[in-house]
Amino acid sequence: MSESENQNGNQNEEVGQEVIEQLDKFDELPDAPPKRKLKLSWIGKISTAIVVFWVVIAAIGPFIAPFHEMDMDGDDSFLDAHSNEYGTFYLGTDYLGRDTFSRIIWGARMTIGISLASTILAYLIGITLGIAAAVKGGWVDMGISRVNDAILALPSIMLGLIAIAAFGSSIPILVIIAGIIYASSVFRIARALGLDIMVQDYVEAAKVRGEGLWWIIKSEVLPNAAMPLATDFGLRLVFVVLFISSLSFLGLGVQPPQADWGSMVRENLAGLTYNSWAAVWPAFAIATFTIAINLIVDDISAKSGGSLAKKMV
Repeated sequence: MSESENQNGNQNEEVGQEVIEQLDKFDELPDAPPKRKLKLSWIGKISTAIVVFWVVIAAIGPFIAPFHEMDMDGDDSFLDAHSNEYGTFYLGTDYLGRDTFSRIIWGARMTIGISLASTILAYLIGITLGIAAAVKGGWVDMGISRVNDAILALPSIMLGLIAIAAFGSSIPILVIIAGIIYASSVFRIARALGLDIMVQDYVEAAKVRGEGLWWIIKSEVLPNAAMPLATDFGLRLVFVVLFISSLSFLGLGVQPPQADWGSMVRENLAGLTYNSWAAVWPAFAIATFTIAINLIVDDISAKSGGSLAKKMV
């Protein structure tokens, strides 16, 4: 065997030994955090029951409502609970003599449905761009972050009013507007979580093993960001519900005669002078749904030592 071949063999052995030592260095690194079972307090369980109740009502409400949302079968406007030949009006009538109870049930589908669709859209956009910015870095992170900061600098309700003035008010437009506006907040938490996870030891170990970028995102980043993002999803849903309800209260959201909780409050405000509760019941529905979600988020965050609340924006 020639001297050059011996030198090449020695060099290969040295390189191989360095690779083995580098891999051995990561053998003692901790694995990704294990999945923990979610446990709720009794307050969290009651809140979960309230949220599930409203979601079920939104899904099946129109099939169980005593009246259609447009039926004007009441004897008069702003009446208390009563019965007539058409049926029983459990929560009285609104300003047009329609059944308040039935319209709240119909409005649940509109308010919760639009808000849920908008929040899902916001998460699809925000998580995709946030993880991409965290993983790629450089000019990709810089460009997306600056555009996102520009959106966050403007009040959400003002952006909504401008967009509705430009494109009109319809259910698809409301979903798209709310989704884009709140995607900016989702982007921030997704990017922060991505940056935090990408510097963890188990990610470094995956890189040394030769795992690809997509594998790291799919197997390390997304699973470890799932719980904070899922918790933030509830908080973001509350913001979207209030945003959609605010637009409807201003007359720019869901248009009559369709029922949603925000527009029902606005339409029946005059009934307060007649001691009517027609405006109070939809406001109560909004409050129970949003407060219940907030309590669930607080409960989950408390179980995580408050770390989730610190990351939410």
